[in-house]
Amino acid sequence: MRLVRFNDDRLGLLTDDDGIIDVTDDLGLETNDPLKEYARKDLDASEYESEDADYDREEVTIESPVRRPGKVIAAPLNYENHVEEALADKDIVTEEWFTIEDKGYFLKAPSSVAGPEDGIELPFNDRRVDHEIELGFVMGEDVKDIDADDVWGAILGYTILLDVSVRGDQDRSNRKSYDTFTIIGPCVTTPDEFDDPHDLEMELQLNGETKQQENTGGMIYSCADIVEYASIGATIEAGDVITTGTPEGVSAIEGGDTIDAEIEDVGAMTVDVTERDLAFEDVNVQKSQKDD
Repeated sequence: MRLVRFNDDRLGLLTDDDGIIDVTDDLGLETNDPLKEYARKDLDASEYESEDADYDREEVTIESPVRRPGKVIAAPLNYENHVEEALADKDIVTEEWFTIEDKGYFLKAPSSVAGPEDGIELPFNDRRVDHEIELGFVMGEDVKDIDADDVWGAILGYTILLDVSVRGDQDRSNRKSYDTFTIIGPCVTTPDEFDDPHDLEMELQLNGETKQQENTGGMIYSCADIVEYASIGATIEAGDVITTGTPEGVSAIEGGDTIDAEIEDVGAMTVDVTERDLAFEDVNVQKSQKDD
């Protein structure tokens, strides 16, 4: 199945011919975050796959599959070719190479999550901001202290995630948490749709030019490894989003750009980039003055 959230609070199944079967009412979903509710209630929409589509994809607005995940957990430097790229470009990383084992995962603000039709809005016009295509996935149940071998049954499905990143010396969670800096979509594809999440071709094109192209088999730490590590310190909840790192080929984006991202058997999406008329150098943080 390919699960989509559309028109703000509807859950649907995306068909092979780009139709959408609305399953919201059939499943008794009542919140404005229906995929998270679907996961928490352990529902199954597969019985509706053979029904006629209620909409064409072009008739609706496709949103981020999860409106507000409790957590977005991200793996740093998880492809060896991106490690080499990052070490050669001090705009990407200002320290020596480190892995999940060295420094752990990092978190992105849930408010940074947006759908492909929302687009990416760059906060500053004088800072380098890069695209990063990643295989992401949504958890289907709560887990804590889970072994990697047991993770697979707890994953609801896989999705494309664009981890947008301002380069600089600020903390990673700061630079990657601006609004629209976590684009997810267009759907969550359940694990039964392909054999191995670590054997999928992914590609990102910027204005029609291929920038990133890699097989997910290039990950250093697997999807299950990341969840196992993260669950040691925190309960991973149904609806949380995990993302697995980007391969080499990251490059700067600017207002007016168009990104086309595709992961084999998972989905494809087109995302437009806009830019605010604001310079980082003009942003001043004033310290409040306390009375003696």
